[in-house]
Amino acid sequence: MNPFTRFLTNRLGHQNIAAFAQRWDIVERLVVMTYKAKGASDADSAAYKEARQWLLKTYPQWQKQLHPYWQGKLIGGKPATEDPFLRLLQPETATGFVDDWVAMQTLPAAREALNELIVALQD
Repeated sequence: MNPFTRFLTNRLGHQNIAAFAQRWDIVERLVVMTYKAKGASDADSAAYKEARQWLLKTYPQWQKQLHPYWQGKLIGGKPATEDPFLRLLQPETATGFVDDWVAMQTLPAAREALNELIVALQD
């Protein structure tokens, strides 16, 4: 898990958001790896498929809560106009991230929103 997100979730002790963050980390890592490698291994493809399926099933319970945290985040230097989580879950396979610079630019908005929600849940 992302070290800062792990720190935040450990302090929170909220298992549902921790499970979401763990799967999100898989997607995030695979977006970067696939973009850099210009391809995905069979293992990477399987990991993305599992994480994506779980996140698509689970995301609706977090979508409304995450919405205010990604609003106003910058993607490619411009305010986000679409949900960064759904944008990054669009490709059906990990190879969908090959040469997808917009996906790379979308990652920080999603991560910031996730971390901000975790901090808000602590209050």
